Amino acid sequence: MVDNNKYIDLFLAPIRKCKDYKPKFGESQNEDGVSLESFLQLYGNDPFYSWIGLDSGLMYAAHKAAGGMTSIYRQIGIGCEHLFREIIIDTTRYTNRDFALWSYETKTQIGKTKTLTLDGRLELSKIQNAELKNRLQNWIADYCKELSVTQIPKNGVVFEVRQGYKSKDSKRQNADIDNATVAYANGYLPVFAIFSSQIDSDIVLRYRNNRCGIVTGINSANPQTSLFEFCKEILGYDLAAFFKSNSEKFKLEINSVLKTLLDAN
Repeated sequence: MVDNNKYIDLFLAPIRKCKDYKPKFGESQNEDGVSLESFLQLYGNDPFYSWIGLDSGLMYAAHKAAGGMTSIYRQIGIGCEHLFREIIIDTTRYTNRDFALWSYETKTQIGKTKTLTLDGRLELSKIQNAELKNRLQNWIADYCKELSVTQIPKNGVVFEVRQGYKSKDSKRQNADIDNATVAYANGYLPVFAIFSSQIDSDIVLRYRNNRCGIVTGINSANPQTSLFEFCKEILGYDLAAFFKSNSEKFKLEINSVLKTLLDAN
């Protein structure tokens, strides 16, 4: 059994933190950010900024809103990650929560060891839900055929979870493809789970050409392309229905966060 109230809290908890966001204005020693009063003093004591009128509550509000928008997207991404991993744990009936995570070690250019962790894992040998396991094995086989992967990964699937993918940062894409290569080497099919439908088609094409699975937040009956259909048909949890039925709660919370960020005080 799944607990939708638990899922709501998991998704919203990171987003609520955005209300506490304050811009730093280059004050790196102040990890909590700069208050309105401190900003007015900082900019008021700057001859140039004060002469042209930047020592204004409106300017502070603009900085707060701009940085806050980035914070919102980041925290929504964390909420999506937490939610998706919890759904995996509940639907697979894992006996250990750690089964839902996968990590590996790599060397940096200066020779240090760095651990990289992906956001979710469906480990076939640990899945207690026999029906889900059977559906997943068939899904993996079908997806590998679509990606022209001849050797089907035997251990399961590892996921990188994102709220959306608006950036065309090649460095980020290269890192993702590196993760995928290591996943295959360890017997896993790498899949990118994107909650939003907003992703450039060139990125989808590049990932699939590099044998990466990718499911996005589109309305489709195909579990190989739609995250919502994958959750419904393979995991056995209707993620789209969850968001639809709790939409008003999410909208109220986001609206409250936005109002706080747009207010200088």
